[in-house]
Formats: sequence, C-alpha cells, structure tokens
Amino acid sequence: MGLIVQKYGGTSVGDIERIKNVARKVIRAKEAGNDVIVVVSAMAGETDKLVNLAHELTPLPDGRELDVLISTGEQVSIALLCMAVKVMGHDVKSYLGYQIPIQTDSAYGKARITHVDSEKILVKSWGT
Repeated sequence: MGLIVQKYGGTSVGDIERIKNVARKVIRAKEAGNDVIVVVSAMAGETDKLVNLAHELTPLPDGRELDVLISTGEQVSIALLCMAVKVMGHDVKSYLGYQIPIQTDSAYGKARITHVDSEKILVKSWGT
C-alpha cells in the first residue's frame, strides 16, 4: 500500500486505555499493508506540569533546556505506545529525534525542521 504517518495528540494518549486504543489503530493500519510512522504528543497535562516545574526554578528557563525537559513527555508516550503494540503481538521500535536524526534550526520553543535523515525509519522499523 503506502506510507502512513499517524499523529496523536495528548488526549489521545492521555491514559493507558487510550494508548491501547491508539495501538489498535496503528496495528490496523500496518495489517492493511501500510508502512506506518507514529508521532505522539505528551500525555494530556504532562507538558504543563513540566513547564510549571521549570518555572518553579526560574521565571525565565533556558530555552534549550526547557525544550529538553518538555521532550521527556513525548518519550513517555511513545515508550508506552510501543509497549502496548508489543503486548498485542507486534514488533515495533520507538525513536527519539536525535536517533533518526531530525535536525532543526535553533529557535528554541518554536524550532522548524530543517532536515530528516529518513534512512532509519524507512528500513524495517517494524521487525517484519
């Protein structure tokens, strides 16, 4: 079939039951013969919690470090989603931006993607 990129926001991965629902959707797309790439947000409310923690330390958190902190929310979501897919009998891998790599400009908090090295994500991330 084709390459499908699925994006799920924070409420879609807001708890374990919702993560399982997303896992089923991802599996259906793969079983339909598609290559599937999934992008997830942090679980609902997590980004706000992390930003609030940073602001407890300083009223003006360093932009780079704030981006590093915020990205941990997405890491939790994708790890849990991959665990759910694996429990449902499918092999899958999660990647962080630096592992692909995805390169951005240096506009912290609002960076734009400048380059994606797609080789790693286009060669059998699904263990099939």
